[in-house]
Amino acid sequence: MNTPAPGLSGNQKRKMKSASRLYAVQALFQMEHSSQTIDAVRNEFLEHRFGATYDGDELQDGDINLFAQVLEDAVNYQAPIDQMTDRALVAKWAIARIDPTIRALFRAAGAELRDQGTPPKVVISEYVDLARAFFPEGKEASFVNAVLDHMAREARPEAF
Repeated sequence: MNTPAPGLSGNQKRKMKSASRLYAVQALFQMEHSSQTIDAVRNEFLEHRFGATYDGDELQDGDINLFAQVLEDAVNYQAPIDQMTDRALVAKWAIARIDPTIRALFRAAGAELRDQGTPPKVVISEYVDLARAFFPEGKEASFVNAVLDHMAREARPEAF
């Protein structure tokens, strides 16, 4: 349960950041469906998911700081993130009509897009990969890509 240390390779750091994004989406989904507080869910993930072993398989360790920041920002800025998502939805669907996993994904990605730390194209790529992992048979990844591209251009126009 570590923040990427200076001694880790670039690939290890990337895997930890990717795992943190996955955990943030899962935590946001869990919060929406269980009415648990952010503190309870964050602690559960840090204690029982980061680097945990289930049925002999070890889960990827994550970047605690990235996980915590994405989770905090997604919760604290949920209304503006949801509004940005609503503007990006080409079909004019309200975010409430979107699949709850994709809704959690948009909130996590929106939280990262608010921050200047990660380039928007990296944010888009990471969350599109998550959409593919959650929905390997569907068209959701293309949908997520289009919406996140719109959101990124609104949140960080200088990057395009």
